[in-house]
Amino acid sequence: MQILQTPIFFSFSKPLNPSSPKPSSFNPPNPRSFPFFFKTHFPKLPFTPKSFSSDEFPVDETFLENFGPKDKETEDEARRRNWIERGWAPWEEILTPEADFARKSLNEGEEVPLQTPEAIEAFKMLKPSYRLKKMKEMGISEDEWYRKQFEIKGDIPDPLETLWTGPLALRLVPPRDWPPRGWEVDREELEFIREAHKLEAVRVDLEKVEKEVITGEADMELDRYKVFLKQYKEWVDANKDRLEEESYKYDQDYYPGRRKRGKDYKEEMLELPFYYPGQICEGKVTTLHLYQGAFVDIGGEHEGWVPIKGNDWYWIRHHIKVGMHVIVEILAKRDPYRFRFPIEMRFVHPNIDHLIFNRFDFPPIFHRDEDANPDELRRDCGRPPLPRKDPGTKPEVEPLLSNHPYVDKLWQIHVAEQMILDDLEANPEKYKGKKLSELTDDDDYDEENNVQYTKVRYKKGLLPKMIVKTSVKELDLEAALAEREHHNKLRREAKERGEKYKISQFRRNIEMDEYDYIHWRRSFEEREALIRDISCRQALVCHWKSQEDIKMRVFLGRINTILQILCTGMITGENPRTQKKANKNG
Repeated sequence: MQILQTPIFFSFSKPLNPSSPKPSSFNPPNPRSFPFFFKTHFPKLPFTPKSFSSDEFPVDETFLENFGPKDKETEDEARRRNWIERGWAPWEEILTPEADFARKSLNEGEEVPLQTPEAIEAFKMLKPSYRLKKMKEMGISEDEWYRKQFEIKGDIPDPLETLWTGPLALRLVPPRDWPPRGWEVDREELEFIREAHKLEAVRVDLEKVEKEVITGEADMELDRYKVFLKQYKEWVDANKDRLEEESYKYDQDYYPGRRKRGKDYKEEMLELPFYYPGQICEGKVTTLHLYQGAFVDIGGEHEGWVPIKGNDWYWIRHHIKVGMHVIVEILAKRDPYRFRFPIEMRFVHPNIDHLIFNRFDFPPIFHRDEDANPDELRRDCGRPPLPRKDPGTKPEVEPLLSNHPYVDKLWQIHVAEQMILDDLEANPEKYKGKKLSELTDDDDYDEENNVQYTKVRYKKGLLPKMIVKTSVKELDLEAALAEREHHNKLRREAKERGEKYKISQFRRNIEMDEYDYIHWRRSFEEREALIRDISCRQALVCHWKSQEDIKMRVFLGRINTILQILCTGMITGENPRTQKKANKNG
């Protein structure tokens, strides 16, 4: 028998089966009036709730057909199609009532009560019954109400009108960087072509030009441009196949801004050397990308790139549409194998420069596997180098170095020589009939493993011990033996005189001091050069400051002189200019 143990009110969960009847309200009786309630069975519910786990929930085939994933197009393609066809941007998505209330009550909350009518209305819309009430008042269904939210797009600005301060000059001038690197052309023709650039420096009167305007067919006298077109066609015929092969090598998939190939390529398309910065072109907008910008077809194998990103599209989207004809100006032409978009442009008509705030710091580039040096990569791409962290040390203040790295090796050689000489004095029979210069190593000497680390017992503990093996070939035993015999002779002479002999320095000690001095001298010269460099830089900066101070003092002195002359003229009533001339003459 199951007995109810907790006399509290129950609220039954909503069943997942919508066809089941709703549960009736159930309140347990008062325990004071009916004490027998706690000894009876729990009343049987009038229904049987059904519950399913997430894996067992019944899903029919129509549900999967309507709401299942569709692999016909990628997510980016669907987002771009939805954005272009329906005319709304990602920031205009339909917000839930909670998100709408959070956006409209940013500066209001528990401490500050709701004040604006928009925030109060958004707070009321959080209640489902209030939303149904508003739908009934409008006489529309819930689906129609959500569909109507898409029609609310905010304020749509007026079309842009580009104002011209003067006529837009369109010229047919050969590029200044012609010919491409590695391509040889006739030198005389090249000099004839570059004379067109000299003519650009000639000043013209616009009024005379407007009077001499010729309409209709006329001889434009484009001899230099025609010679350039002849050389350009020769270059295209010789390099067209190579450019297409390189395109497939560097770009596995085509995307806007890259070179067109295959069926997208046409014979009349212009190659990259045809364009130059400052050229005015007419084109057609082909692609709009939220994070990259707009791409314009200007008749070349590369589409021009107009950098636009982020929330700048909020107002620009009303003025730039896919398929519209625009006038653009080429700002830069870059290496197509290093930069993602070789041709950078801006819109001339319609002019939207005043609506672009989020500029690209640098044009996007490709990172290749062979780019091992990041500083060299940034230099090639025109980007400033990354600043190195300050180590925090000042070498001009630190003490000079006097520990040469070869000194430790010399000390090991000195110790090995003295140990062999001690063994020679203790066991002369062992070395009888042998020369010290003819001694050889007992075992095969391994220079890489000449140091062994072990432990030795001392009293009741173990101490670390390092054993250094030295080859006999590195020792100068003959010189060490001569040095020891010399010291023994001096020791005997001092003993006969009744004095105590003490060795001040060995031969190896003098050699080690010489190496240390060389190292100290080198560090001293390096520090002197560093201090000299720092002093020159500081003196140069101080010189600049002094020059600025001199200019400022001269400027202030002139102003003071002018003020004195003006004040004198106001007091005496004379003309300051006349008085100044009189002062000069007098």
